Amino acid sequence: MALKYESESETVKDSILGTYGRDEISFVRGKGASVWDVDGREYVDMVAGIAVNCLGHNHPRLVAAICNQASSIMHTSNLYQIENQSRLASRLASHLPGSGWKTFFSNSGAEANEAALKFAIKSTGRRKILSAHNSFHGRTALTLSVTGQPKYWKGFEHLLYKDVSFADYGSPDSFQKILDDDVACVILEPVQGEGGVILPPEGFLSEVGKMAKENGSLLIMDEVQTGVGRTGRFFAHSWEAGVKPDIVTMAKALGGGVPIGATIFSGEVAACVTAGDHGSTFGGNPLSTAAANAVLDIIDSPGFLDGACARGAMLLNGLKQVFAGTPYVADVRGRGMMIGVEMDEKSAQAFKSFAFERGFLVNIAHGKVVRLVPPLVLGEPEISAFLGMASSFAASRMQ
Repeated sequence: MALKYESESETVKDSILGTYGRDEISFVRGKGASVWDVDGREYVDMVAGIAVNCLGHNHPRLVAAICNQASSIMHTSNLYQIENQSRLASRLASHLPGSGWKTFFSNSGAEANEAALKFAIKSTGRRKILSAHNSFHGRTALTLSVTGQPKYWKGFEHLLYKDVSFADYGSPDSFQKILDDDVACVILEPVQGEGGVILPPEGFLSEVGKMAKENGSLLIMDEVQTGVGRTGRFFAHSWEAGVKPDIVTMAKALGGGVPIGATIFSGEVAACVTAGDHGSTFGGNPLSTAAANAVLDIIDSPGFLDGACARGAMLLNGLKQVFAGTPYVADVRGRGMMIGVEMDEKSAQAFKSFAFERGFLVNIAHGKVVRLVPPLVLGEPEISAFLGMASSFAASRMQ
């Protein structure tokens, strides 16, 4: 079955700037882990808006929170107090150890990381930033500068911040060689998402964090893709004992589909911030923070993340069995509802098409990794159906 998209005219379609390689399909309705296209065909959504729709589509409690807030007041700006924002900041702080955490709200992951980097530089008085090869932190000039994938720099090299170095993800020694007394911060993803769902070896995050602290540098944990329970815990870095970030960034799943970003600063870093140092017109407005509070109401409910983690393990283990011994699959890896199946590029594209034809949406990261970041509410029947489809694909490749 070919992908298709119907619009009013080609002129309407051509009015969109060509920054995306879009599939020729449009979705008009969603419920739970499923979406429906313009022809009424159902698909199980294993992409979730790129790890955004953590509660799936049209979750009644999230919809009610958005509608209720929209019916009263949506935006006032940060010139005034915003009750929803204050409540949300307090709840985010409760997921981190100690006290004194302060949150700046924005609208996206790139903005969250931009704020983190700016204030790391200001609070330390240092210039250098240390990131990891294969990382992804955003597409603004500063976040692009610390993204360790040169393919994203093409055409924008002259905009990049020059005082950035890259070390090998997973190798503390590589980071130790670069750390010096002018490094303001180390920025890391607890799992590299756009890089192909790369999990760090045990102890890597805590060891690099310890090195940074001893060097007087700050540790930034980029939880934009991994936060809000994606890996089975609220923050992915908490899977490893001893990781003590100075700054944590979030976005994607925090609003369940409503744009919102958050940068959470330790009290020590926050102390350097004064009024006027940074800002966001829309950041943390009543509507987005009402949505985020509704998301946390569900994510933080007893047993929710345990259930999502267990179902993620069911999916991961099932895929490992399906693809065991297949020559075109290099690895099946992941944690919680964040899974990558690394294939050769041709096989990855073939799997995407095979899945689509059978009513499943998947995404390819890093050119060859089938990335699965479904809604955390994905159920066992949908997982079983997906595994059945994957098994059919594996069988077809052996013919």
